[in-house]
Amino acid sequence: MKQVYRRPHSLKKAPFHYCPGCGHSIAHRVIAEVIDEMNLQDKVIGIPPPGCSVFAYHYFDVDMVESAHGRGAAVATGIKRAFPQAIVFTYQGDGDLAAIGTAETIHAANRGERITAIFINNAVYGMTGGQMAPTTLLSQKTTTTPYGRSAQLEGYPLKISEMLALVKGTVYIERTAVSSPANIMKTKKAVRKAFQTQIDDLGFSLVEILSPCPVNWKMAPLEAWQWIEKEMTKEFPLGVIKDVTGK
Repeated sequence: MKQVYRRPHSLKKAPFHYCPGCGHSIAHRVIAEVIDEMNLQDKVIGIPPPGCSVFAYHYFDVDMVESAHGRGAAVATGIKRAFPQAIVFTYQGDGDLAAIGTAETIHAANRGERITAIFINNAVYGMTGGQMAPTTLLSQKTTTTPYGRSAQLEGYPLKISEMLALVKGTVYIERTAVSSPANIMKTKKAVRKAFQTQIDDLGFSLVEILSPCPVNWKMAPLEAWQWIEKEMTKEFPLGVIKDVTGK
């Protein structure tokens, strides 16, 4: 029997512009499937950032509000407070959430804002040329660390999820990946729980997704997926980091 591809209703009929092997398209579909399955299409408001996913509103068939770089949590806070019945999520990369947007994210989490952050961690600045990001691994080569990241010169990879777990306003934080079918299913489960946490009005939730960037990692797509499993997960272990939802 021929398998039929079914596009989630929450995704528009538009081809993705992402590079071959990029994880954004997978993450988009996972989020859209969860929105459909939870019947949230008319209730969701997403906040895409500048970066590779700046055109996310071309793909998600839900209300979207573009934010300035790093200001996703601040914009989401305003929207959620104005429309408390909405399900509000940010979609941010490591250069956005873990660098220029660190303050906004930490303080939104500390206030226990009823929003959800989808945090795409590909350990590099993807759109602007492959520079070092806060999450770049030690010894990883980028355009600004051509000899590899040095702890003495550039510091250590920032574990934003572990940091946010210390904040009392966070109720659910999980790190997943899109590096295998099994991990993709775990990512979907995590996104569903994060949205449910918001529906239940419990507090701030975040799902960190380890995602490949073959072009800036100078790898073939398959090699990039394997690199997540072999290297990234050593620094950023997968699993639930905080869950005080009681469910």
